[in-house]
Amino acid sequence: MTYSSLLFIYGFLPVSLVIYWITPLKLKNISLLILSMIFCIMNSLRFLEFIVIYTLINYLTGILIDRFRSRKLIQSVMLFTGIIADTIIFLMFRTDFLDIFRDRLKIPDVFFPVGVSFLTLTAISYITDIYRNCIRAEYDIIKFSLYMMMFPAIIMRPVIRYNTFRRMLNDRKITVTEIGNGLAIFVKGLTEKVIAGDTMYMLYMAVRSVDIWEMSAVNAWLGMIAYILSLYFTLAGMADMGKGIGYCFGFRFPNSFNYPIFSNSIRDFYSNWHIQVIYWFRRYILKPMYEVCGNRIYRKIIFVIAWCCIGMWYRFDINGFVWGGVIGLTLVSEKYIRQLKILKITGIIYTYLVTIIFMVFLSGENIHYSVNYLLAMLGGNGIFADSLTLYLLKYYLVLLLICTYCATGLFRNMVMRSGKNYIKYAIEIISPVVTLLMLVICTALISYTGSSELYIIRL
Repeated sequence: MTYSSLLFIYGFLPVSLVIYWITPLKLKNISLLILSMIFCIMNSLRFLEFIVIYTLINYLTGILIDRFRSRKLIQSVMLFTGIIADTIIFLMFRTDFLDIFRDRLKIPDVFFPVGVSFLTLTAISYITDIYRNCIRAEYDIIKFSLYMMMFPAIIMRPVIRYNTFRRMLNDRKITVTEIGNGLAIFVKGLTEKVIAGDTMYMLYMAVRSVDIWEMSAVNAWLGMIAYILSLYFTLAGMADMGKGIGYCFGFRFPNSFNYPIFSNSIRDFYSNWHIQVIYWFRRYILKPMYEVCGNRIYRKIIFVIAWCCIGMWYRFDINGFVWGGVIGLTLVSEKYIRQLKILKITGIIYTYLVTIIFMVFLSGENIHYSVNYLLAMLGGNGIFADSLTLYLLKYYLVLLLICTYCATGLFRNMVMRSGKNYIKYAIEIISPVVTLLMLVICTALISYTGSSELYIIRL
């Protein structure tokens, strides 16, 4: 069961809201934890077992690090052991290198705990902050369990630090207005995922169905534009659904994306792309390495290595490594390009084209395929367009343009800059109608399969 399944939308979510609403204030944490465990069970019993064990490991690790605060060596060993354990669990499900652990634990090959990548970052940040004396360990197992496995954040969680979560937990506001706002955000995310993300994924797969050696240049570009839009709307949509559910239960999660498409530079693009994830790598990987290395050249090398790590977080193979590496190299080079002030004119075009080209490495099934796909984009097959091109443009061009526009945030900026109250009032009146219409359309689209579970990247 995912956020975009009919069972969740019309069954689990409304029932959970009613149960949570009528639960006394002192028991709301327990109520939410039980609901989260039920959500896990409805995915699979093994998923619940996994996340409970994972939560207990990090709960005990945090307490041990906190208890040995006066003995730095033991504390460091505890931290190192905790990070290694979390990393091994991450690698068990993101690569085939550690299949021996899966075999010994009798974990089926088909089992994949959705959200394990975010869970890993969350756990490591928690035990690291305890080690750095930024926070004290949480001894309340209920509160810590909510931090790790609360169902509004379990699939595409914002990677927030525990002190931020603790403030949210203590300052919850559960009102009818908050629930209304949350449901509107949820439907917005559902629309992004089901209508935009899944449609663009179908366009991408239509292009991928052609043999790589017979792919025309226009088709290759259409496929990669569709891929980046599908990736964006899938990730942003799932994040918005989780954010909307969080609102309904009194939690105000931060935005994970801030309309990165059509940024003026690669730096701006990735500053607004998976905001908390990028920040996590800056805080827990890049900053500590900078502190022990003051050489400018070495720092640039470290910066590129950090981006290689980000790439392998998205996809733990050579493709992810190359994707992260080329982004890191581009960001280093861009510092010098920005000094020439040419990006003010060409920045949007440059960023859009470069981002699309880089996505070839993240999307390809292997590095060989990615290189051949890139050659096809550059006209290496000697085919500019073909009959498939006309078919794709006929059926997908309008949707492609609409999705591109929606990914830019231009409409939001236009409304904010208009300064006319009657426009804002009109939008406030129309919004509930549009939200309801989008929910009906999404329901109709999902009803064919019972859910919308197209994931173009497993996190």
